[in-house]
Order: sequence, then C-alpha cells, then structure tokens
Amino acid sequence: MDRGRYQGDGIGLVDDKGRVAIPAALRATLAANAPKADGKTGGTVIIGAHQKNRCLVAYDPGYVDILAARLDAREAANTGPDGEYDYNIKRRAAAGEAVPFDGSGRFIMPAFPRFYAGIGEHAFFYGVLDYVEIWDPKTLIETEDMPPVVKEMARFYMMQKGVTL
Repeated sequence: MDRGRYQGDGIGLVDDKGRVAIPAALRATLAANAPKADGKTGGTVIIGAHQKNRCLVAYDPGYVDILAARLDAREAANTGPDGEYDYNIKRRAAAGEAVPFDGSGRFIMPAFPRFYAGIGEHAFFYGVLDYVEIWDPKTLIETEDMPPVVKEMARFYMMQKGVTL
C-alpha cells in the first residue's frame, strides 16, 4: 500500500475531557492511511510518548508494522557479540494507545500521554512525514533542538488564539 505522508500543522483546543481535533490536512492523511472498513469517516489513531522529546506521536495502525521492522533492524545491527542490546529503545517506541477519531478528527487524548507531554488547553500538531508530533506549545518553544521555524509556527497559532508565548 502506498502511504500518505503527514505534512501540515495546526493548533487544537483541548477540552476538559481531553477531546481535541486533528487538523484537517493531517486528518485526511490519517484517514487515507487507515480507512474504515465500512467506508464511513473516522478511524483509529495511535497516541504515544515520543522517544526523545516531551511530546506525543500520533500515527495510523499501519505504521506499527513499519515501526516494528525499523526497530528489529536496529536491534539486529546494534546487538553486541555478547547478545547485549538496549531494550529501552523498543520500550520507548512501544508506548502507544489506539483511540478512535470521528469524521471531524476529534479524539480523546489518553490521560497518561497527555500528562507526560504536559498538554493543557492547546495542542500543537506537526506532521513529520511518518507520524504527527503533538506538543504543548510552550514546551515546544522551550525545547532547544527544535527548528526555529517550528517554534515560530507554534507562536503564530497561539498568537491567533490571543495567547503570547
């Protein structure tokens, strides 16, 4: 299957129950990568903690096999002669929870991942081709190794909401 790549960005308002909507451009790719069998809109998104940064990753269920194959190859290439391997690499990548999203892209952000990423009222979505990163905008701006243009995107969207970061 040809996979769509996640490109696009946007900000979502998170309600008190953790409901948030995936921005339209990213939602279209997600729906195309994981169409519902009954042909209706909506589907499933997997939400988990990012392996390095204090943000979340979101992806379609089809990406799980791709991610597993990459991690298996990494394990094979990095297992020492004594059989030692850093299994925390797989442990970090395995943290994900499948949640449904509706035709408008709304889903309920799982509680622990949301807590881990420090996501409050706003969630910044950023497509990075294979998956989508979901950030607390303030955390993103304070993360040193983030590209300046991505930080400015978050500032821009928050400014449009009347919030200065």
